[in-house]
Amino acid sequence: MRVLRSPVDAIGSALLPASCTLCGSPLPRLSPVPICEACWFEISVQLGKVCLRCGDALDGPVVEGIEAAHLCRACRIAPPAFARAVSYGTYDGRLREAIHALKYDRLRPAARKLGEMLAGAIAQLLPDAPAEMLVVPVPLHRTKNRQRGFNQARALAQAAIDALVRSHPEWKLTLASRTLMRLRATETQAGLTPTQRRKNVRGAFKVSDTAAVRGRHVLLVDDILTTGATARAAAQALIKAGAASVYVATLARARRINSNVSSDQASRFAQNAFADMHSSSSSHQPAQRGEEGCRSEKP
Repeated sequence: MRVLRSPVDAIGSALLPASCTLCGSPLPRLSPVPICEACWFEISVQLGKVCLRCGDALDGPVVEGIEAAHLCRACRIAPPAFARAVSYGTYDGRLREAIHALKYDRLRPAARKLGEMLAGAIAQLLPDAPAEMLVVPVPLHRTKNRQRGFNQARALAQAAIDALVRSHPEWKLTLASRTLMRLRATETQAGLTPTQRRKNVRGAFKVSDTAAVRGRHVLLVDDILTTGATARAAAQALIKAGAASVYVATLARARRINSNVSSDQASRFAQNAFADMHSSSSSHQPAQRGEEGCRSEKP
């Protein structure tokens, strides 16, 4: 099918030819987000039965009426500090490529469209979610934030809030991007084993102002949830600071490689998670006072 372009688009494309960042196809018009409609269309929502706690795919049959049957083995053995985690899609295909374009190619305008998808995931929490929530993006360490130039989790969170203000104006979501801080420059989680991921983020997060979260319901936002190590560590820090509850929303959910772990492996996972919680508690230091975020923060 031939795509009709305006004279401005035709002239602009001739002078500044552009192609889709993901598939390389020519774009019919100039756009601040060089991703074609076909690639956006290929990004689909996550389907199938998922764990009601962490959102990981469930391989076995689900028995209705039995709550434990709706949880993955990891969450049954070692429940995370967060109440529930939701995601828009699976971390593969075009969604994976779009996230990489945002993070590593610094295609910041893509955050708006991706944030709208994240808003769809957050809406899954309704009608059970609290009416008022602090939206806390998972922070980058200052060195990585300086290298990348922005925090993709914050960009996605802001875009999602903007979309939810239009679709659910009664839901009071307040961006609080300075509430949680990363204490050290952790190693990139990509390529690490589940055990290495847990050790990598153990005690890595701290609430900058406990008064800002005490008694509040928190929505923790990130781009990807893989093993859940980062979400678990961040949620522990928030709960320890007095948060009433923590929910997690990510744009993508990576299918956990070891979702069909044995009982012995699950027991070791529980022991390690339990040890992580106590290690984090023993290493707590007084938090520095920070500034509570608001619906429309400045970068």
